[in-house]
Amino acid sequence: MILRIPSGITGFDALTASDSIGGIPENTVTLVYGPPKAGKSIFCYQFMYNGLLQGEPCLYITTDYGIKQFQQNTSDFGWDLENYFEEESLYLIDAISSVSGSKIMETSTYLSSSVHNPTDIMVKLGVGTRFISQKAPRFRSVLDSLTTLMAFNQEMLIVRVLTAYIMRIKEAGGTAVVTYTEGSADSKVETMLKAIVDNIIRLDGDEISIEAMVGTGKKKANYSITDQGIVVKDSK
Repeated sequence: MILRIPSGITGFDALTASDSIGGIPENTVTLVYGPPKAGKSIFCYQFMYNGLLQGEPCLYITTDYGIKQFQQNTSDFGWDLENYFEEESLYLIDAISSVSGSKIMETSTYLSSSVHNPTDIMVKLGVGTRFISQKAPRFRSVLDSLTTLMAFNQEMLIVRVLTAYIMRIKEAGGTAVVTYTEGSADSKVETMLKAIVDNIIRLDGDEISIEAMVGTGKKKANYSITDQGIVVKDSK
């Protein structure tokens, strides 16, 4: 039997159910991709927050939104993260605030890095993985997003970064979600990204497509973004 963890996304686990058990396969990496504004980051927030509610810590790398915007985005859905930072179950590597000139004091679970420096991000990923994997036998991780990293670095370098990220998270026993904006890289690079992950999900603003998932066939359903986050509707 494939072990799965609840996604936190209404209707998603039912869509992916196999033998009445749905969710994201444990110890896998899922690529969530699609056009801009399709809900990719919201998918990540729900995945993260559901784990925190269940006592599963999360290592989150953000390259699109600095910590202040990240906290605002999640609070807009009623997800308050302050307690999770304080109890050290949420570990954030912020790779964008420093680029905008913001100076925020680092803590034991908040580290600043830069999208210009993937090497530094990976060093801090190693530190964060060791820290968070000691908190609980099961943890989650998010890398949101590859698109911004590719905008500031050579695309093949970021493919190597993703490969290293996957290896680190899997070796530590984590389950991860990675986002990417469709069409923002060379088509060959985009094919490579899909080849090195375990699961592939596409969001287009109206339809969610499970293109590949361990233990689950290809499936589609409509979805909407509500004040509760993403809600998956009837499957097709």
